[in-house]
Amino acid sequence: MGRVVVVSSTNMDVTTRVDRIPGPGETVTGSSVALSPGGKGANQAVAARRLGAETVMVGAVGSDGFGSALREFLRGEAVDVAPMAIVDGPSGTAVTMVDGAGENVIVVVPGANAAVSASGLDVLRLGPGDVVLLQNEIPAAVNAAALHRARAAGARTMLNAAPHRPTAADLLAAADVVLVNEHEFAGLVPAAVGVGSLPGPRALVEVRGLLADGAGPNDNIVVTLGGAGVCARIAGTVVTLAARHVPVVDTTGTGDCFCGAFGAGIAAGLPAATALFHANLAAAIAVQRAGAGIAMPTRAELDELLTSGGS
Repeated sequence: MGRVVVVSSTNMDVTTRVDRIPGPGETVTGSSVALSPGGKGANQAVAARRLGAETVMVGAVGSDGFGSALREFLRGEAVDVAPMAIVDGPSGTAVTMVDGAGENVIVVVPGANAAVSASGLDVLRLGPGDVVLLQNEIPAAVNAAALHRARAAGARTMLNAAPHRPTAADLLAAADVVLVNEHEFAGLVPAAVGVGSLPGPRALVEVRGLLADGAGPNDNIVVTLGGAGVCARIAGTVVTLAARHVPVVDTTGTGDCFCGAFGAGIAAGLPAATALFHANLAAAIAVQRAGAGIAMPTRAELDELLTSGGS
């Protein structure tokens, strides 16, 4: 069994709950505010670790109180934080609004995440069993360097191209797998523009057709579609998974849960289709809870769902 090595962001999430997301220039009254550890990288690391993968976090936090709290949270989750840097200045922060339906809007302030370096990989002795998981909350040059180091060591690589930003085609093609949601997919594939506004079943059919026709920046691509499910092209085969119908409390970090769980499955030696199935179920557990990193399911919870047939 290999490790999941996450090279990415660590943020403190400031989350407010509102009845509805305000429009431009509008003020609404929130019902609560909470601080919780997050950041795409940290969320994915916690998801992988709780599902049983040995997990290492390569990132950076600031010299502020948030930085200390973030490192302690990851340590408490048994994530190896030895390669994490502590830099002068503020830690990364994400300000999130969650409405009554569980949908959210997020503003991310990078802080120390701008100082993340791929050099943290140099002491890890990566090998063919390891999975290196990357996201777009750190500089693109760091992702490129991490991909180069990981591939040279024979490790498998996954790029969660989120949040969406212009990304060089060679960087996207260099990853073994690219993971995106429907909006990020549309940012990479012009023909997919508008998919996110389609009813769930139609969105799934549209994405499946595009993947079957070879669309996308990588031969292996996974597209999460929220309540519509998941569509993926792996080794030339297009696979679709229906979403589980569960009460939605908070979608914050649900995509991160999926990515971390998929990485953990691949690191454990599962076939890609099985790892996707497990990741889909794990995300369905996370979406029923408030928060991001703190909402990730455990191995026991996933096993219980698998024992019941995933229903």
